[in-house]
Amino acid sequence: MDHDHMHGVDMGGMASPPMSMNGTGGMMHRHKMMMHMTFFWGTNAEILFSGWPGTSTKMYLLSLVFVFVLAILIEWLSSTRLIREGTNNVAAGMIQTVMHAIRVGLAYMVMLAVMSFNAGVFLAALAGHTLGFFVFGSRVFKKKTESPSYQKTSDLPPMSC
Repeated sequence: MDHDHMHGVDMGGMASPPMSMNGTGGMMHRHKMMMHMTFFWGTNAEILFSGWPGTSTKMYLLSLVFVFVLAILIEWLSSTRLIREGTNNVAAGMIQTVMHAIRVGLAYMVMLAVMSFNAGVFLAALAGHTLGFFVFGSRVFKKKTESPSYQKTSDLPPMSC
C-alpha cells in the first residue's frame, strides 16, 4: 500500500499521518529518503546534512574529500603537542579541553557520515584515519632525537569508546 497517499483512508484504527500546509494554502510534498541499513555503493547519498551532497557526482566527491580531511584532522589533533613546557596549568588545561572538544566533535561528524552506510564515505574515513596516523602518529616521520618513550607524545589522551 502506498503510504504517501493514505490521507483520509481508514487504516484500521491508526491515525492518518498529518498533512502539511505551506503559507499559500497548498499541500507540501514530503520527500522521504529511505535510510540504508547496509553498505551500498553509489553517489546518491545523504551525508551529514539533509540534501547534501544531493545527486551531483562532483558534490559527492567533495563530501568524500571533506570526510577524508576530517579524519586526518582527528589524527593530527590526537598526536599534536601545542602546549609548551612551563605553561600555566590552568591555561594548559583550557587548551587541552578545547582541543579535546574539537577532536570529539570532528570524530562524531565522521561517525555520523559513516552511518550513511555509503561505502565510499566509509573508505574515505578509513583512508583519512590511516594516512593521518601514518603521517602524525607513527614513527615514520619522527626524529630519532625526539622525547624518550616514557614522555608524553601528545597533549590529549588516546581516543576511547
